[in-house]
Amino acid sequence: MDFELSDDQVALCDGIRDLCQGRFDIDTVRGLADCGGVDRQLWGELADTGVFSLVVTEDEGGVGLGWAEAGLVFEQLGRALVPGPLVGTLLAAEVIDDAVVGFMERPYGPALVEYPEVIDALLVLDRDGVWRVDASELSVEAAQSVDPLTPVGRVDLLPQGEQLMDFCYGWANRAVFLNSALQVGLATGARELAVAYAQERQQFGKPIGQFQAIKHKCADMYSREEVARAALYYAGCVMDVTHGPGLPADPGGYLYFEGCTIELGDTLGDREHQELVRAVSGARILAAEAADHNGKDCVQVHGGMGFTWEIDAHLYLKRAWALTPQFGSLDRHADRIANLVGADPLGHAAPLG
Repeated sequence: MDFELSDDQVALCDGIRDLCQGRFDIDTVRGLADCGGVDRQLWGELADTGVFSLVVTEDEGGVGLGWAEAGLVFEQLGRALVPGPLVGTLLAAEVIDDAVVGFMERPYGPALVEYPEVIDALLVLDRDGVWRVDASELSVEAAQSVDPLTPVGRVDLLPQGEQLMDFCYGWANRAVFLNSALQVGLATGARELAVAYAQERQQFGKPIGQFQAIKHKCADMYSREEVARAALYYAGCVMDVTHGPGLPADPGGYLYFEGCTIELGDTLGDREHQELVRAVSGARILAAEAADHNGKDCVQVHGGMGFTWEIDAHLYLKRAWALTPQFGSLDRHADRIANLVGADPLGHAAPLG
């Protein structure tokens, strides 16, 4: 079995990395905080490269790649701190053309909507399916965001909107997977920033990276990043088996929302579904923890100035904090995995309690 990326996948990563370095350098990204987090021209360039049509079939005008490749691309976008409703716009590519699209679960009460000033539409996921709410229907109040590059607005009541489809399970897994890819990229970017500083900052006549306390911290950052990346890549492979081009968008199963469990089909006993739950939720937990801890360690490696606005370390940590609550808390994903513990070899879930 070959665990290395193919030549085409390496070329894809290199191409997106070059695009990010050329068009989304850190100064440009910082400047986007003043225009709602999205520059329409730069966003159009992302769309023109096929970022949002990666998993749309070629017959439908897309690139025709798989979810594994989408994960690679979103990893690079996270590494470069590219802001914007990336997940929602990719998920919406099959149903909404040429739009900047947000994506969220339907809240049970007031909610925060990301990028309210720039989105054209909002895709809302609930127990009945996926709904489109036009931005013009939203009544948004200004709200404070933890991430300066992820502006949010408060919505007291979310309109019902137009139903686009009556299934949602596949969409939930896709959103979780793409969110995890962004967080693996954040973990990488934070580690790279910390290591670069540790190599150049001198103390007692030598780089601080030569001191054990800093050296071990950077090694821990790399270990977390690699474990999360391995889980992400495996989840991408499982996604392609269960959600790939030409396969049903909704394999059935169970989806967990706050306060309720939705049964979407009698397929919990299927081995593929169980493996999908383990892979996607496992990657979600590891990626979120890697992004959070690496962001904190990056700040620590920079010392006192790591807490200042001028140093980029805080941007990785704040983006991690903004992404982690999305598409289910880590406890919810841990519960998804725990519910499969004790399943017998034939794939039948054992009763809990």
